[in-house]
Amino acid sequence: MIAVDTNILVYAHRRDAEFHEVAESAVRRLAEGSGTWAIPWPCLHEFHAIVTHPRVYDPPTKPERAIAQIDAWLGSPSLALLSETAGYWEALRRLALSARVIGPRVHDARIAALCALHGVRELWTADRDFSRFPSLDVRNPLAATDG
Repeated sequence: MIAVDTNILVYAHRRDAEFHEVAESAVRRLAEGSGTWAIPWPCLHEFHAIVTHPRVYDPPTKPERAIAQIDAWLGSPSLALLSETAGYWEALRRLALSARVIGPRVHDARIAALCALHGVRELWTADRDFSRFPSLDVRNPLAATDG
C-alpha cells in the first residue's frame, strides 16, 4: 500500500503550486486505481490547515473548497485512512527513541508510526525529513528520478 503525505496532497490541490500537474496526476492515479492507497488522518488535518492559511497562500483556499477536496479523496473506493489503533503508541515510541525525535519532528514520527502500524510499503512525500526513519520506504513522486 502507498500512503500520501501532506505536501503531495497540497501540491495536487493548489493549481498555483510548482509541482501541481505532476502531483495531481500521481494522486489521481492512486485514487482512480484498483490498488489500495492511504492517507494518514494527520495529513488531512494538516492539508486543511495549510491550504486555508492566508500566510501560506495568497489567496488561501476557501475552507469549503478544502473540505470538498478532502471529500473527493475520501470518495475513492480504494482509499484507506490511517489512524491510531492498538499498537500505535508502541510504534511511535520505538520510532521516536530510535530516531531521537524532538519538537516539530514528532509530527513526522506520527506519520511514520501510522505507516508502520498499517503495513504501508511506501510513503510518497517531498519531505526529506522522513529519511530519519530507515524502516519506512520513502519516494518523491515529484522527482524525475529518485536517488
